[in-house]
Amino acid sequence: MITLAVALAVLVGVSLGLLGGGGSILTVPLLAYVAGMDTKQAIATSLVVVGITSAVSTFAHARAGRVRWRSGLAFGVAGMAGAYLGGMVSQAIPGSVLLIAFTAVMIATAIAMITRRPAGEAPTRTTSIAKVALMGLAVGLVTGTVGAGGGFLVVPALVLLGGLPMPVAVGTSLLVITMNSAAGLAGHLSSTSIDWAVAGAVTAAAVLGSLLGSHLTVRVDPDVLRRAFGWFVLAMASVMLGQEIHPVVGVLAAALTALAGLGNLSCARLGWCPLRWLTGPPAATR
Repeated sequence: MITLAVALAVLVGVSLGLLGGGGSILTVPLLAYVAGMDTKQAIATSLVVVGITSAVSTFAHARAGRVRWRSGLAFGVAGMAGAYLGGMVSQAIPGSVLLIAFTAVMIATAIAMITRRPAGEAPTRTTSIAKVALMGLAVGLVTGTVGAGGGFLVVPALVLLGGLPMPVAVGTSLLVITMNSAAGLAGHLSSTSIDWAVAGAVTAAAVLGSLLGSHLTVRVDPDVLRRAFGWFVLAMASVMLGQEIHPVVGVLAAALTALAGLGNLSCARLGWCPLRWLTGPPAATR
């Protein structure tokens, strides 16, 4: 199972390098369900994997001029404080509760990915350092507590609040994720042990994937990938809900995901959108 986990870790890296997020959303269930770690160990280990992978990918994007260092550092410093606090808070929360909270973050993230307007339609505006710091603190708190929510919260914030173009927001978010992951890990290490051999193998595979993802950033339509990844995250959340709560819940969630997917297909092919609130405008009109 460890070999499978290492192989699948390549997808974690591709997601980080290409989309600037999604690493922990994939890494935590990968380590918990494939590698067999308990929830808290999986969360702590995911911060190692995602932190190192994001650092490598940050420099790959920086060489292409897609990192805004000043914005990233301002956002990241506030995020580190939140991530450290979140790592400490998580020690007092049962593992099952953390995993359910993680699933909730997955669902919210997936819906945001599916429904968000294409990056080119986002308004461009600047905001105060105080607001950026507050957003960074909130994102860091989520990252440190449940090991997720970094990139897919940072990227929209940098686009909508910081006024950065999508490719630059992706590169800059990786700097923020690196900082948040380091701080969150520091909060976990006082009470959680890490299998460094497994963490190292998974990280190496993820780094290879991140370099590929960084190369593909300017070659693939990010809006198409964002929506497709959103449906994938919803499907994973359905499985996790079934594992942690009750199989019926998992089946119901999976059925709703399938219904939403059919709604998306009908929008694109038939012009009929039974779930327009979730799927967004028909693909042909984008």
